[in-house]
Amino acid sequence: MSEADSPSSNSARWYLIQTKPRQEGRAQEHLHRQHFECYRPVKQGEKKRGARGAAEEELFPGYLFIRMDQTSDNWYPIRSTRGVARIVTFGGMPVPVKDELIEQIRERLLAPSLKVPFQPGDAVRITAEGFNEVEAIFLAADGDERAVILLNLLQREQKVTLPVSSLTRLQAQV
Repeated sequence: MSEADSPSSNSARWYLIQTKPRQEGRAQEHLHRQHFECYRPVKQGEKKRGARGAAEEELFPGYLFIRMDQTSDNWYPIRSTRGVARIVTFGGMPVPVKDELIEQIRERLLAPSLKVPFQPGDAVRITAEGFNEVEAIFLAADGDERAVILLNLLQREQKVTLPVSSLTRLQAQV
């Protein structure tokens, strides 16, 4: 086994940092200045009225990830870094986050966001298994991938949240 293949040659892992309220960016900046690799998942949100650019929306408000080697990196300066509240621990020990999870988050954020193809009041048909082509009314988008619909069940109207992908637009009756 070569040195590059040994588990100790790259023992840096991702850990979770809790930041002070609304200071994720500040914590990330100051940790970068200390030469720590950080990852703060943000989603580009809608442009707010009066804002110059698209708003960034924290995927995990109050948290960011830091890549460290538990044995060779010095953890002590992290606790006094501006914007950092604490290192998230269980039983007093920081628990590593799997690299695969970080990669999945990155891929998800890079994927193009789906725009909901329905307008409030549109008649839709549910194509999800178990609904047997039930018809409903689209009320609103609940994020990029979910829709709130109004469903008539047993003579009562119920609001239901479903994946947008399980809906199709009903053709207008002539």
